[in-house]
Amino acid sequence: MFAEAIRFGLVKFLHDLFTAVWTGGLIALALSVLPAARASLRPGPQTKKLMTAIQGRQSTLIYISIVGLLLTGLLRARRSPEFLGLLAVGNAYSAAMAIKHILVLAMIGVALYRSLILGRKPTPLTQPQEKLNAGLLLANAALGVAVLLVSGIVAGLATPQLSF
Repeated sequence: MFAEAIRFGLVKFLHDLFTAVWTGGLIALALSVLPAARASLRPGPQTKKLMTAIQGRQSTLIYISIVGLLLTGLLRARRSPEFLGLLAVGNAYSAAMAIKHILVLAMIGVALYRSLILGRKPTPLTQPQEKLNAGLLLANAALGVAVLLVSGIVAGLATPQLSF
């Protein structure tokens, strides 16, 4: 029983850590780094260079977090008898989880678009592309906050269990 509790605690810790890295990074970029870079460096090549460097480093952390969240999420889902499947809505717990998964899939889509499409353009982004990139950053941060909200609701709906 104690070993199972330790395993669950470790899985929950890792899930929370990956969530904090991804969502926290988005929120920090959207609300602190981007506005500070624009205010300090003014819109221009230096701001673009800084944000490209930051996005490159963040992309690696985000990819690691996505994989970590998928693995730890699978382990956590196995633990709950109320979880009926990825997008199942047969009870309140599974319905809330389905909403959470849809939000996370949207976040993954936005992250991939920003890093693989906008982030790998051979030429500098145009002004409309820059605005799109910043808007997608804000949208993904908002999606991350929504995931945290739904996660809180899921936690409130969960029936406590101690075994995987």
